[in-house]
Amino acid sequence: MVSALHKKFNYKSVMQVPRLTKICLNQGINGAVGDKKLVDIAVDEMTRIAGQKAIATLSKKDISNFKLRKHMPIGARVTLRGVNMYEFLDRLIAVSLPRVRDFKGVSEKSFDGRGNYTMGVTEQIIFPEIDIDKVNKITGMDITFVTTAQTNEEAYELLKELGMPFKNIKKDNQ
Repeated sequence: MVSALHKKFNYKSVMQVPRLTKICLNQGINGAVGDKKLVDIAVDEMTRIAGQKAIATLSKKDISNFKLRKHMPIGARVTLRGVNMYEFLDRLIAVSLPRVRDFKGVSEKSFDGRGNYTMGVTEQIIFPEIDIDKVNKITGMDITFVTTAQTNEEAYELLKELGMPFKNIKKDNQ
């Protein structure tokens, strides 16, 4: 993988080759203000999915229209690095993404311009760690891949080398 990227972008050193630094999973819970148990359930599910303890995210300010107070739990998040990150990536690509209904690949338009890629998952039940019978509310999550790449092209090639199934837009249009 490193040699393929090294040749494609003509780096002077192998240390310039981009690499994946972390994967961040984030889940906002709709209705968490009214029911505190939803946050606990989300943290438990996120912990099972990631294989690492998730934490509850807290609101940063008061919003009266949503009956939201500062420091109320409103979501769950977990940041994966090292071995846990690569194990999650492998499970995501090999097991979870193929379980998505009508899956034709992930969008290649979700890069941020600085070499990071964010994708959304609409249902947490695509992960085999979640027991469908025990789920009382289907929620989605955002998955962000943070890389050391400087451009979108470098990050795209890195994630493609890691096995990310991107949609082939050129074939779809013809």
